[in-house]
Amino acid sequence: MKLQIDHIRKDYDGRTVLKDCSYSFSGSSVHVLMGSNGCGKSTLLRICSLLERPDGGELLYSDNGAPLVPDTRLRRRMTLVLPHTGVFNTTVFNNAAYGLKVRGARKDAIAARVQEVLAFVGLTRKLKQNALTLSSGETQRLGIARALAIGPEILFLDEPTASVDEQNTGIIESIIARLKQDGRTMVIMTTHDRDQAERLADKLLIMKDGEVHDA
Repeated sequence: MKLQIDHIRKDYDGRTVLKDCSYSFSGSSVHVLMGSNGCGKSTLLRICSLLERPDGGELLYSDNGAPLVPDTRLRRRMTLVLPHTGVFNTTVFNNAAYGLKVRGARKDAIAARVQEVLAFVGLTRKLKQNALTLSSGETQRLGIARALAIGPEILFLDEPTASVDEQNTGIIESIIARLKQDGRTMVIMTTHDRDQAERLADKLLIMKDGEVHDA
């Protein structure tokens, strides 16, 4: 899938957060957005993942050159993981399975897929544990597992290591690196960490004054 943003604008209470954002995201690459607090990184991710509408400009999605309608079916082909993942008061397994259950997947398919994604993020031994008892880093990894369970073509990660310790930061970075190697998912993420961005990014972008620029 390809995503092109064309002169996107977003205002909040009379303040322009995004004023002229244009860029083309494509391929199974890791695109990293950097910028100061309040520069619009998170807002742009919410707009691109179809959770918010822009006040101006266009979002253009295409698949093998064919335009895609921004509807529920398209929304299900992408997912956004927030900096502080919310979890349900139930097992790690049930949390990771949530999106598959909503989509009506078979129980055997859910079990197999959840086992796969929990192994991918290193939480297999926690699958029967209540998700509320996980550390912040483990909770963030569970959020990524829940997102990956549905097989998104675009994975948006908003500051995925902002509130986790050094060990879990390393694990999450390795997860992103493996997604890049796997070549099936486009990753668009934000970070404040320049070193992290340079380690992970195929394409490094800077957000400044409401606009996207090549680094």
